[in-house]
Amino acid sequence: MGKLAFLFPGQGSQYVGMGGELASSYREALDVFKKADEKLGHSLSTLCFSGPEERLILTTNTQPAVLTTSIAALAVVRHHGLPEPDFVAGHSLGEYTALVAAGVIPFEEAVTLVRQRGYFMEEAVVSGEGTMAAVLGLPEDVVLNICNQARPYGVVEPANYNCPGQVVIAGETTAVRKAGEIAMNEGAKRVVQLSVSGPFHSSLMGGAAGKLADELATIEFKDPSIPVISNVNAQAVSMGQEARSMLVAQVDHPVQWHESVEMLLANDVDTFLEIGPGRVLGGLVKKIDKKATVLNVGDLCSLEKTIAYFKEVKQ
Repeated sequence: MGKLAFLFPGQGSQYVGMGGELASSYREALDVFKKADEKLGHSLSTLCFSGPEERLILTTNTQPAVLTTSIAALAVVRHHGLPEPDFVAGHSLGEYTALVAAGVIPFEEAVTLVRQRGYFMEEAVVSGEGTMAAVLGLPEDVVLNICNQARPYGVVEPANYNCPGQVVIAGETTAVRKAGEIAMNEGAKRVVQLSVSGPFHSSLMGGAAGKLADELATIEFKDPSIPVISNVNAQAVSMGQEARSMLVAQVDHPVQWHESVEMLLANDVDTFLEIGPGRVLGGLVKKIDKKATVLNVGDLCSLEKTIAYFKEVKQ
């Protein structure tokens, strides 16, 4: 086995029931949910375990919910003494989880911080005036060119470079729809409109970045104990101050996920453990490198499989 990376998911991985099995079986996981409930002043745990979904999908709830579920799963991973990673990385919101895992910011600070991040991102653009869409089956440079062609209709930009043939675009609703039409004419397999409340990771989020910078300035950032891969430049962050500035830049810059995974592969990572709800990131890794070993811990079944894998590797 080569090197190991922990991956932490972002928005879109949430589902009603997430974290429930782990919290009912492990005190370590339950304690994380209790801390979140206390810090937020309401029962985030009930929202995660029982819904309702229409409240869970509000970004101001989704962000702390996914972070908390992921940190609860991480607590269980560490309880079982599974190997510590050589690198950590998270997709968008997941970068905050990665920073908690690397000891840069405490969980109690992070859970309130990402709720504020959700508020700032929602406030940045009037509801309905911005959106996102996934463009499937076209190279990254072609999608960038399509965005440029659609610029007369408004702001539209690449927002997530996820893997070969999957680029998410974001911007003003009319321009995003026009870019989608052009993409289909250029041979895209599909264009999928995303159910989001704004054009995240685009230049339209500039107002949110400024407010977030003020919020982050009040929090102490320690140097990471494990290298954290930044979404903005796909490079390892080694200092707390740098981690803070990257979180500000991340809000209105595209997520370089494809490049981040390539960077990990180039640094001899061959095993990726996705920790938290869903299996989105593991799926993206497999599209980037079919030979990579992809594991996940999000519930009891996936936990058992992952424990068994590491036991077998040790033998």
